[in-house]
Amino acid sequence: MKHEPALFKNGFKFMFITFEGIEGSGKTTQMEHTRRYLEACGKPCVTTREPGDTRIGRQIRKILLDPENRDLAPEAELFLYAADRAQHIRERIRPALEAGHAVISDRFSDATTVYQGHARGLDLSMIRDIHTQVLEGLTPDITFLFDLDPVVGLERAWAAIDGGKRPTGESRFEQETLAFHEKVRKGYLILAEEYPERIVIIDASVSEALVFEQIRSTLERRFSLVHSI
Repeated sequence: MKHEPALFKNGFKFMFITFEGIEGSGKTTQMEHTRRYLEACGKPCVTTREPGDTRIGRQIRKILLDPENRDLAPEAELFLYAADRAQHIRERIRPALEAGHAVISDRFSDATTVYQGHARGLDLSMIRDIHTQVLEGLTPDITFLFDLDPVVGLERAWAAIDGGKRPTGESRFEQETLAFHEKVRKGYLILAEEYPERIVIIDASVSEALVFEQIRSTLERRFSLVHSI
């Protein structure tokens, strides 16, 4: 897939960053740390997520994450994610990049390759064809893969759900088997081997502070950032 470079404005490079990983790997927490860090470096920043960061996407998210929809066909799941992503790119990601903002997205196209391809078993070439149509060349400048033992990740995820930090109505994937989540992790690691220049593996088993240190040091090296505080 052709890589579309991040946009430039007034001499600054504005980045498209994605966070990927299994449930409970800590992506959401680290997004906020990263946003604050980038803004302290003088980079205006937009955080977003998939699925569901647009009005239409929120309706799609309800279908995809509702545990009552256990009978959702893998092909239907795939096309719902593609529909959400098409709307997300047009309404949120491209406008933010064109306005000169860095964009951090909680999940993007890698998640579809892994969850619907490696874990669900759908044809990877079909998924690549869909990405060609939907992404139109848009590729993250860097992807942080939060790698974690699925047993630990699911324990964290269910603790958040049981503690009221996450809605129970969005637990369809948490209710998948451990074998499914092991396939997800393996799929992500396969992608990291395929795209080592883009995907950076983060050890998500360590403390919150040490996880962010891995992110910060990578961003500084890759983009020559200077913290203003």
